Amino acid sequence: MQTCETCGNEYDKPLIVTREDRSAAFDSFECAIQAMAPSCLHCGCRIIGHGVESDGEMYCCAHCARRAGHSGLDDRA
Repeated sequence: MQTCETCGNEYDKPLIVTREDRSAAFDSFECAIQAMAPSCLHCGCRIIGHGVESDGEMYCCAHCARRAGHSGLDDRA
């Protein structure tokens, strides 16, 4: 049994997620997302998809990046 890092549930089939140099055990993808997914610097939502990056800052979409003052980003090619 391992304990979920997010909710504290003890679970016999945990997900072990590694991002860069950090690994943790979770009982669901939902808990893993809350703990490990980056947040959009404009609206604060968790970035589950690709998102966009500008000047080393992460945003959920080009709209949020533009609202934060970045230009030249587009959600569609």
